[in-house]
Amino acid sequence: MKKLKYIIEELIFSFSLLVFHFKSVLIIIFLLFSVHLINSQSLNVLVNEALENNPEIKKFELQHRRASEKVNEINAIPNTEFGVGYFVSEPETRTGAQRFKVSVKQMLPWFGTITSRENYVNSLADAKYEDIVIAKRKLMLSVSQSYYNLYANKAKQKVLIENINLLKTYETMALTAVEVGRASAVDVLRLQMRQNDLQQLKEVLQQQFLAEQTNFNNLLNRENKVTVTIVDSLTIPLEDFEINIENLEVHPELLKYDKLYQSIGKSEFLNQKKSSPMIGFGLDYINVEPRPDMTFTDNGKDIVMPMVTLSIPIFSKKYKSVTKQNELEKQEINYQKQERLNSLETLLDKAINERVAARISNNTATKNLNRTKDAEDILIKSYETGTIDFNDVLDIQELQLKFQIGQIEAIKTYYVQSTIINYLVN
Repeated sequence: MKKLKYIIEELIFSFSLLVFHFKSVLIIIFLLFSVHLINSQSLNVLVNEALENNPEIKKFELQHRRASEKVNEINAIPNTEFGVGYFVSEPETRTGAQRFKVSVKQMLPWFGTITSRENYVNSLADAKYEDIVIAKRKLMLSVSQSYYNLYANKAKQKVLIENINLLKTYETMALTAVEVGRASAVDVLRLQMRQNDLQQLKEVLQQQFLAEQTNFNNLLNRENKVTVTIVDSLTIPLEDFEINIENLEVHPELLKYDKLYQSIGKSEFLNQKKSSPMIGFGLDYINVEPRPDMTFTDNGKDIVMPMVTLSIPIFSKKYKSVTKQNELEKQEINYQKQERLNSLETLLDKAINERVAARISNNTATKNLNRTKDAEDILIKSYETGTIDFNDVLDIQELQLKFQIGQIEAIKTYYVQSTIINYLVN
């Protein structure tokens, strides 16, 4: 009777394992069809929230507005000059003594100077706008990468829980085997120690998840304790999205250098205008006191004197120096752009290759997981026949966990590298 009871228990256990594997297959098939849509929707919502609330984006937007507002500042012409003078010693003229003098003068820049200033400031504002575009792209990249880090952490915790439960099942089998003399208590202790080890790894991952969640919430500028909803599963798509490498040439980080180069051209044109003369218009009024002892035409007639002033920059050394500086700055910007282009090309090539490597790693991990499942089935059958070796059980479980973690890392790497590619060419 005891032997019959033992056989029935083993049959029930084997049937339970079969049902568990069948359910797992159904879940995986369902996720293959649904996970990508769910992931894209939830991540897009989070990215949009970050773009609306992130303080760094708002900072760059305010900087752009401030740069644009400078147009109103440079539109102003020089201050109007007013002067009042009183003759302490009144000079005598034929028509009378001069008592006081009032003058007004307005200098005007040369024709086209104000327009040149506007064009220069607008070019700086355009370059500053690229900072907004770049910051938004980098924020989308950071949010996506943090999201996939959270996914990988959560997936690893899930795998560890599954492996801990599996070890508990093996522990139950080992205890049963000890009762019938087919295993030693050492096998049970090894299984328990392995469970403790996995439990420790799981608790460490939980703390790392909380830290990454804080980072993620800060990117969205919200409370650190807000729970981030992550998809349950991700799979690598059958085909990669198309990459148009030519788009790298018009990346915002490179366009900024182009706009800075254009602003230097506007600055030089303004410099040429500054080296032009300035013209001024004025009016002097002199009050004349009538001579009391004489009567004649224009006695005590005040003096009104319109004036025209011309300011000529005879010493133009500083303008020539600015021209030379502008030429050097243009060369510097060209070298900076080429340096950044080289860096972006390297980053893109690295992301493409690492994404291919992630797909290879994922495929290899999938094959190896299938092999571990086969080995697991063999061990179960061996247990039914009474020849199970629990050292083999631990080895297979350790390999299975290694391949599962490797697969999660490969999937995370694939999506992280895809976000880098999107940052560079989309």
